[in-house]
Amino acid sequence: MRTEAEAAGAPLEPAAGAHHPAAVPLGLRPGLLQDGAAVSGYLGQLDDSEFESALQELRLTRSIWTIDLAYLMRHFGVRHRFCTQTLGVDKGYKNQSFYRKHFDTEETRVNQLFAQAKACKVLVEKCAVSVQDIQEHLAQGHVAIVLVNSGVLHCDLCSSPVKYCCFAPSGHHCFCRTPDYQGHFIVLRGYNRATSCIFYNNPAYADPGMCSTSISNFEEARTSYGTDEDILFVYLDS
Repeated sequence: MRTEAEAAGAPLEPAAGAHHPAAVPLGLRPGLLQDGAAVSGYLGQLDDSEFESALQELRLTRSIWTIDLAYLMRHFGVRHRFCTQTLGVDKGYKNQSFYRKHFDTEETRVNQLFAQAKACKVLVEKCAVSVQDIQEHLAQGHVAIVLVNSGVLHCDLCSSPVKYCCFAPSGHHCFCRTPDYQGHFIVLRGYNRATSCIFYNNPAYADPGMCSTSISNFEEARTSYGTDEDILFVYLDS
């Protein structure tokens, strides 16, 4: 349902023969704000001041939840559809190490965002999303922001098996060797049915190139306990 601060690494290009990824008007600006806001850090021709103003207005600080990104899309007039398995905060997360630090302060705020979503014209649905649903969305030239367990997700194109967090600045916690859930947003760009892989941008990278993983690995990462299977469909025709 939310993510913490991420690190930086080096991007790589997609393999030949892939389904051509869509151009993304949401560029990735890591470092402007931590976690999920990095995914939505650049909308159209916005400059830093416009984006920073939006973050202040929406009160987006350290802890970024998927519902925050949906409100950010609405703020900038980007057509979206937020699908989740949980309309609000799962109280079971209070005992998870990843959520524990901010849980008490964030629970009320996040639940209020869900309660006010309809009135604020933020489209939120409690529903299951299949791989086929995602592929159809991508095939139409759109993109999707997906919450995954970064401890599970791995890129098949990266030359090193070491996860990106190992390149984190000094003082950042590395979760490569922990089985605990670690939330992280990625931007889906395309897929290849023949090889059963999916292409995505990882905002942990300073200059996000294309990453690729198998459908099975992607499904495991996005359905891990802690994600609520959150997916934010973004429509580029808006």
